[in-house]
Amino acid sequence: MDLRQMEVVVAVADAGGFTAAARHLHVVQSAVSSTVRALERELGTPLFTRTTHRVTLTPAGEAFLPAARATLRAAELAREAVDAAKGELRGQVTVGIMQGVWGGLHHALAALRAEHPGVVLRLRQAPVADIRQALREGTVDLAVVALDRQQQRGLETRLLSREAMVLVASPRRQLGAGAPAEATVAWADVARLPLVDFTPGWAIRYAVDRAARAAGVDRGTTFEVNDIVAAAELVRHDLGVCIMPPSIASHFPDLDRYRFERHAPSWQVMVVRPPGEPPAAVAALLRHIA
Repeated sequence: MDLRQMEVVVAVADAGGFTAAARHLHVVQSAVSSTVRALERELGTPLFTRTTHRVTLTPAGEAFLPAARATLRAAELAREAVDAAKGELRGQVTVGIMQGVWGGLHHALAALRAEHPGVVLRLRQAPVADIRQALREGTVDLAVVALDRQQQRGLETRLLSREAMVLVASPRRQLGAGAPAEATVAWADVARLPLVDFTPGWAIRYAVDRAARAAGVDRGTTFEVNDIVAAAELVRHDLGVCIMPPSIASHFPDLDRYRFERHAPSWQVMVVRPPGEPPAAVAALLRHIA
């Protein structure tokens, strides 16, 4: 058993098939298939169940995959340690990021690239639930996300910002008394409005659902989207209102913003990583994230 065999198995599992894994590894499919078969013969058990439509892990494959990931990561750390001893910092950092949540991350990425051009940076944009799982699996090294207290368990966190969310509406839709900058809205009134909501799994959706329960409001959803720009477009055409953090709402200055009287959804953005000593390249990026 060697590292290349483990890399191929991980690629097949992540890609969901041999053809896709071959594209990812830049090899022919027959090379991927033969590598997996050779390893399965060595282990004395199949790692994948193959059908005409899909490839899935067997119980043995499920057990093998996390160990293979850990071994590949250990090998990468060993290479990074040697590079550091030579005065060079190399390696790869995979950063999880939620849509619309950048904060000061682009400054940190630029600073790391200038300081250590040999480090490869990969950004993985996904819903918070997927990013949290990727952190636990080790496929993401660190993330800039919004997590509630329960979601933070088992992870190292550092708070970057805290906000109370606002209701975003078209200027054609007059809500409350006075100018939108000073006006407030109540959950009871919001529940009667057509709402543009984000899909389950999004951190905004978690926070809004939690705040609505705290306010004792049974709200409905008129539109459900998985894109912030799409949500803003629906609001812009007065098809509904949307709840989002002020830092995201600021990207749409033509829309009005209203504060909640009570039970405003809370938004805490933090840098998150698995526990333990981070690899050198990850530690270097963490130093630049403010």
